[in-house]
Amino acid sequence: MAHKVEIREIKPLGETVFQYEVEKPKGFDFRPGQATEVSIAKDGMEDEKRPFTFTSLPSWEHLQFTIKSYPDHDGVTRKLMELRAGDHLLIRDPWGTIEYKGKGVFIAGGAGMTPFLSILRDLQSRNALAGHTLFFANKRERDIFDKEELEAMQGLDVHHVLSKEDKRPYLHGRIDKAFLKDHVEDFSQKFYVCGPDEMVEDVNAALKSLGADPDGLVFEE
Repeated sequence: MAHKVEIREIKPLGETVFQYEVEKPKGFDFRPGQATEVSIAKDGMEDEKRPFTFTSLPSWEHLQFTIKSYPDHDGVTRKLMELRAGDHLLIRDPWGTIEYKGKGVFIAGGAGMTPFLSILRDLQSRNALAGHTLFFANKRERDIFDKEELEAMQGLDVHHVLSKEDKRPYLHGRIDKAFLKDHVEDFSQKFYVCGPDEMVEDVNAALKSLGADPDGLVFEE
C-alpha cells in the first residue's frame, strides 16, 4: 500500500547527503533498521521506486530519511535533490532483514550507515550502547555524515575509516581481512554489515575466515 506524504524539511548534511523529514501516516510503524520503497509523487515518477532506510525512530512523530544523492546519474536521488518542503513522496510498507540481534560491531560503508542510525539511536534511547563498536568507512572526511551525533553517543566506540585520505585522527585504508584482524579482538560477537554489495560480500567472507559465526552476521539478504 502506498502512502502519500509531505516533505516538511530538507537539510543538507554534506555535499551530496540530505536529510528528509516527512509526515508520518497515521498508524504507520516500522522496526529500527527497516526500509521502504520511495518514489516521488509527480506525474511520470510514481513508479520509479528506490529503497531507502528510515533513520528516525518508530516513536517519532515524523519519518526521516538520510539519503546520499548521485548528481552525476540521472536517477531518483538526483531528482530528490530538486525537491523542496511541501513536495510529496510515496512510501510503501516497511521491509528489511537488518535488525538488532545483540551486542556487536557495526561496519558501514558510505550510505550503508543509514540502517544503523535508527538502530543506534534506539539503543541510545534505552541507554544500551555500551560495548558496541562502529567502523564507518568513507572515501574522504567530507563524505562523513552525522559525525557529531555519532561521536557524542555515550558507550559507542566510533572509528572513521578513509580510503582516499590519510589524515589524523582517522584510520586509513579499507575494511578488509587484515584491517579486521588488527582492530577486532572478539569474533564471537554479532557483526552488522551494510554498504555496497561488493564490500558486504568481501567483509562477510573476511569475518567468516576470522572465525565469526555465519549466523551472527546481520546484513541485507
